[in-house]
Amino acid sequence: MESFVYSYPTKVYFGHEAAAVHLPGILAEYGPHVLLAYGGGSIKTNGVYDEITGLLKAAGKTVTEFTGIMPNPTWAKVKEGAQLACTCHADLVLAVGGGSVIDCCKIIAAQAVTDVDLWDLEMVQHKALAVKPIPLGVVVTASGTGAEMNGGAVITNEESKIKGGMFASAPQFAVLDPAYTLSLPRMQVLSGAFDTLSHAMETYFGHSDRDNVSDEVALAVMRSTVVNMRALLRDINDLTARSNLMWTSAMAENGILKVGRTTDFECHQIEHQLGAYTDCNHGQGLAVIHPAYYRHICKDAAPKLARMSTPK
Repeated sequence: MESFVYSYPTKVYFGHEAAAVHLPGILAEYGPHVLLAYGGGSIKTNGVYDEITGLLKAAGKTVTEFTGIMPNPTWAKVKEGAQLACTCHADLVLAVGGGSVIDCCKIIAAQAVTDVDLWDLEMVQHKALAVKPIPLGVVVTASGTGAEMNGGAVITNEESKIKGGMFASAPQFAVLDPAYTLSLPRMQVLSGAFDTLSHAMETYFGHSDRDNVSDEVALAVMRSTVVNMRALLRDINDLTARSNLMWTSAMAENGILKVGRTTDFECHQIEHQLGAYTDCNHGQGLAVIHPAYYRHICKDAAPKLARMSTPK
């Protein structure tokens, strides 16, 4: 194991009816103004919107809605959301959705508290924001990215054709109810699961090949992800498999797999630029890149590939 410092900022509420059980108490800890952010509106057809807005109303919150966050969220969308958060004096940004919505809101929560352009600050000047962001909470409706478990966000700058990772605001809390994922299209579910697999694999094939606990955990996450993806191929509505995939998604990106080792997330770096030019589905882009990448490194990585493929 390499030396490391580990901390974990997000409190997780996982399970059946997690929002109804826990959100009223959580909301009491924040001020009256909430920026409710979501994507294309699917939460209005599956009942999630009605439940969350009902809980916000019961908590006495003044809600401003920010909608239309797209897959591969753009810097322009971030700036739009940040302006709205300022206008409504948001005390809490509540992101309801998958990784794209959550990533967009991470930067919104930070950009809203400063006049400094965060893209320029971080991507050009390579400096970090010194101001505390607006508190951020998330309700996950699509798992795979693990975005709810860290402060990183992937944003596309359409003008410069760059899609890259930024660091801003880690969620203070995350509500994970596997039932919220049941209305997702089949391909979106499987693409998200491959993203989880990719996170674990790219960490596992990172630097430091000495035996370490992080590798053992990564292997367990990979095996569980594959087993449950296969279960969904048999029955896409298997709630046990959905539950397991929601948690492997979280485990793959809460930092546990990375302690004691380093990775540059090699396939992700390639896919980000592919996405910047083609706006492709993230998980599907990774699924195209991974086989080619591992054929390229197979000789150097033969022992780790063999270990990964050994049944337990």
